[in-house]
Amino acid sequence: MCPAVPFALTNRRAGSHPSAQAEESRPERANRSALGVLGFILAVLTAVSCSSGVDTTTSTPTLPAGLTRITFVNQSGSEIDLLVEIADDAQERPRGLMLRETLPESHGMLFVFEQEGSHGFWMKDTIIPLSIAFIGATGDIVDIQDMAPLDATLHTPAGPSLYAVEVNQGWFGRNDIEIGSTVNISGTTPAPSPSPQQSQR
Repeated sequence: MCPAVPFALTNRRAGSHPSAQAEESRPERANRSALGVLGFILAVLTAVSCSSGVDTTTSTPTLPAGLTRITFVNQSGSEIDLLVEIADDAQERPRGLMLRETLPESHGMLFVFEQEGSHGFWMKDTIIPLSIAFIGATGDIVDIQDMAPLDATLHTPAGPSLYAVEVNQGWFGRNDIEIGSTVNISGTTPAPSPSPQQSQR
């Protein structure tokens, strides 16, 4: 809240009668006029200060518990956000999205491996049709594949990957994300291995 400022100072001295104003000297009238102008200027400056002092800051939306935001850059150069759960250990990776009945359109799961390699995935006990992107250590997508529910076919990438992202089937295509697109995965920098490792989710 801004303090109130009078529009102009009073033109009448306390206790003076209107007829007495005519007897005032020119310097006194000039002083009152100057004070009135000063009061007007102060009122304008205060109004400007109040209007410019409105809080226009926007708070960053809080992510739901257990989700992390990663950002893809598609073939048009647009940034596409995805909220992901993270599976980064030997207990979470095999479970993945098994037994889930639904998956929100803008959500997915990020798999993080200790070493870059040929990490395989299948759809055992997974009833949601999914697409998977295999991602190298530099954040480039090296392969994208569609996976059918409950299918035991092993899906392996065309090149070594350090990460994988599962989403609703077709999400990558709907967002113009292809092989060669990039993704920003912050805070996860395991060292690549010189020899590919075979694993299965």
